[in-house]
Amino acid sequence: MSPLPRPRRIVGVSLKMYYDIQNTLSYVRGVYQLDGLAWNARVDLFVIPDFVTLMESGRILESSHVKLGAQDTFWEDRGAYTGEVSPLTLQQAGVTIVEIGHAERRAMFGETDELVAKKAGAAARNGLIPLVCIGERTHHNIASAAVGMAVQECTPQITSVLAAVPDDFEVILAYEPVWAIGAAQPADPDHVVNVTKELRKLAANRKGITRIVYGGSAGPGTFAKIAEGVDGLFLGRFAHDIKNLRTVIEEVGGA
Repeated sequence: MSPLPRPRRIVGVSLKMYYDIQNTLSYVRGVYQLDGLAWNARVDLFVIPDFVTLMESGRILESSHVKLGAQDTFWEDRGAYTGEVSPLTLQQAGVTIVEIGHAERRAMFGETDELVAKKAGAAARNGLIPLVCIGERTHHNIASAAVGMAVQECTPQITSVLAAVPDDFEVILAYEPVWAIGAAQPADPDHVVNVTKELRKLAANRKGITRIVYGGSAGPGTFAKIAEGVDGLFLGRFAHDIKNLRTVIEEVGGA
């Protein structure tokens, strides 16, 4: 049996909490200008601003192919959950992708695999593509051991999510080794390829599309070295410069 074709490539960027309203909307307008570049390069493009600017960002991106993302969601659609954001509301606001389980949320707010899975299920229930962040917390100095430990730690993070999301629904897994987030250099390419190849097997029998992107100090030149294992990149502060984002889109589209 011939292997299934790899999914369409994808590049995205999260603005976290770095920008105010004016700068966020200015950035989103810049992403809008890259729409034709990304689409023609056979690359899906998404941007994740803060919650306050979601509606206006959606209006800016409305006539483009750029997908609008949100940085988190709650696991219930309605109820007495002060301060939380409903996945139903996000869907109505034009969001198509929702980021779940980032390492910062796991560390700062105690999010567990079980909670992340509940959020992923709620996102899918409302037609939102779960973008689930996964990754090992520690790095082993011996390469062969590092791969095995990473796969072992990431496996329950993935299987819990896949159990909560319909089998025919799209899922994006963002492999971000926690030790590589904010580092001077991304994780070793061989490590990323070997880990993501193993993790992809966990979703091999799904009917829905499962894409794997790499995050963790990713930048120019990163994708070509790890393309064997991933379908794209999930970028942070490096891509807050639109010129850098453009460079990465061109590389991912042409690699």
